[in-house]
Amino acid sequence: MSSAKQEKIQQHYDAIADIYDTHYDYPRGRCYHTHLSRHVMKALPGGGALLDIGCGTGLFVEKYLHNGGTAVGIDLSRNMIEHARTRCACCDFTVGTGEAIPFHNNSFDAISSILVFSYLRDPETMLDEAYRVLRPGGAISICTLGKKLLTSGIPAIYQISEKCRVRHVVMKDFGEHYYDENEMYDLFSEAGFCDIRVSWCSFAHIDMIDPLFHLAQKVEPFVERRLPQLAYNICVDARKPRK
Repeated sequence: MSSAKQEKIQQHYDAIADIYDTHYDYPRGRCYHTHLSRHVMKALPGGGALLDIGCGTGLFVEKYLHNGGTAVGIDLSRNMIEHARTRCACCDFTVGTGEAIPFHNNSFDAISSILVFSYLRDPETMLDEAYRVLRPGGAISICTLGKKLLTSGIPAIYQISEKCRVRHVVMKDFGEHYYDENEMYDLFSEAGFCDIRVSWCSFAHIDMIDPLFHLAQKVEPFVERRLPQLAYNICVDARKPRK
């Protein structure tokens, strides 16, 4: 990721760190984040050592700890890290990026990343780094906005909201890049991962008004199972070969 883009992301999340949880840890946001977390969690071993890339305020780390295990989080934002340390005082958190993971080879049993992958300018490097720090047989699971008709207008919305100086947790123009199933599969395969599974989740979006959100929640399981073309978050699960 370029230094200018990294600095922009860091400054934004430093600025909104105090209100981040009002977006993702209150009723509608909690439902949304928990739904994504379940998709990621089911692909990871319980009771292992987790690295959460783009950990934010530690929401996923906290959920992983409830399943048993230990966790470490990295994030660009120092202020987000401070909130994560408050939430999960027993865990280690450090400022860093997935494109330069500050840990030794073969350090973790599991790697997670939620709503971060689309920010990366160099996803190949991030996946190479994830492969390096995973132990043989370890699992990685990521969830991020995917390339769909439903998401094609999001960059323009973010650009407009930034020009209008809308103070919002996610409405900022970071030049995000969205991927489809084939692109994701190829990225993970070229990094050396095996047992790659690509799926789609989420039909109830956090920014829907409440009546519409609750209606979307009710049909979400059917959409994900039978009409995945209408879901907009792409999930990728994979493993590092044992040998």
